[in-house]
Amino acid sequence: MFHRILIANRGEIALRVIRACRELGIETVAVYSEADRDALHVQLATRAVCIGPARSAESYLNQTAVLTAAVESGCEAVHPGYGFLSENAEFADLCQKCGLTFIGPSGDVIRAMGDKASARAMMKAAGVPVVPGSDGCVADVEEALRWAEDIGYPVMLKATAGGGGRGMRRVFSSQELPEAFAAAQAEAEACFGDGSLYVEKLILHPRHIEFQIMADSRGNVVHLGERDCSIQRKHQKLMEESPSCALTPELRETMGQAAVAAARCCGYLGAGTVEFVLDGEGRFYFIEMNTRIQVEHPVTEMVTGVDLVREQIRVAAGLPLSFTQEEAAVKGHAIEVRVNAEDPANGFRPCPGKTAFVHFPGGCGVRVDSALYNGFTLSPYYDSMVAKIIVHAPTRLGAIRRMRRCLEELTIQGYPTSADLAYLILYHGDYLRGKYDTAFLEEHLEELLSWQSGGHEGAEE
Repeated sequence: MFHRILIANRGEIALRVIRACRELGIETVAVYSEADRDALHVQLATRAVCIGPARSAESYLNQTAVLTAAVESGCEAVHPGYGFLSENAEFADLCQKCGLTFIGPSGDVIRAMGDKASARAMMKAAGVPVVPGSDGCVADVEEALRWAEDIGYPVMLKATAGGGGRGMRRVFSSQELPEAFAAAQAEAEACFGDGSLYVEKLILHPRHIEFQIMADSRGNVVHLGERDCSIQRKHQKLMEESPSCALTPELRETMGQAAVAAARCCGYLGAGTVEFVLDGEGRFYFIEMNTRIQVEHPVTEMVTGVDLVREQIRVAAGLPLSFTQEEAAVKGHAIEVRVNAEDPANGFRPCPGKTAFVHFPGGCGVRVDSALYNGFTLSPYYDSMVAKIIVHAPTRLGAIRRMRRCLEELTIQGYPTSADLAYLILYHGDYLRGKYDTAFLEEHLEELLSWQSGGHEGAEE
């Protein structure tokens, strides 16, 4: 087992890794920017090293600074968390060259899964269903038009190096495609340095279902059930739950086996997520694989009892998984709400500022992951998420009621948050009945905001 691990991240995920390390008896080294000098992960780590100014490019994304801190502090491994360098194949390779264990899959696997076109090809070869689309990248708009005509409109243009909803455009006709192609290509080039695009059939009103997988170096690969991430805005998830009420036991088994096959075919190691879209007829298709721990991993931890970060560290150290597929059973129901410092009533405008006062909910079946404390100032340089509220209960309705209670208790003063919007979603009839898809928020946002401003008569269970 490792003696000392550097955490190449910040905020709540850095705290999450620190806590897992402390329970394993492992020392931790935190890195921080000048803006995060007073951050909680800096205070709780065994040691902390400043690696640069506030801007991510000069600190958390500065690979040389991060690796120098790891080597000089005597670390044996690096945990990247999520975001920043977590899916950077070059960084994983450099860790290995520096004699450090990257807690995650190899650079080659990250590279293969990060390129959406090559990932599609690997999944097809492994027998995992993929959305109908082009065979790899399209050379130009003319080729995109030919593929779109063959597949049938509507289609989705996607950046092969994309993520987070960037470099994507919906296209409903051949007249729209040239302009959409130019916009998606420009955005992909600006965000990822790679403007390559491919064409996929657009699945209208899908559910977004992802399966958590875990693999060790001994050839063991298991899945830990699914998370329904369909409550989202512009491809950014706002709420997640497990299990999904859209899956039958038979469909869950089939999708779980496909997720395991996806991990096996690329030689995966560690924690990862295989993401699918599910259409209204019960057909599912692979869309991507996230080669890291997910923001929403606590949902799976609550329903399975498995500490995913602990398992990440153990398998990176060469140990076998501590559980089997049969032991990774889902029990009860869990829901996570992401609380962001943003104003939904004003276009979800980010609202960084000083935390005047914070009080988190507690009680049976409640977990809060956050790096907030009274007086902490949110920096405008980083993500707007300030907390994750996660609940577990024997039933879905019990989890909904528990989450309502938690959001009633939650107090964050100093800036607006998205918590009130999440609270109202928990009263919406479609959500209560489990009849929602990725278009839910887009279709109901105006209705929900009107409830927020003038009271509401949301559906009751």
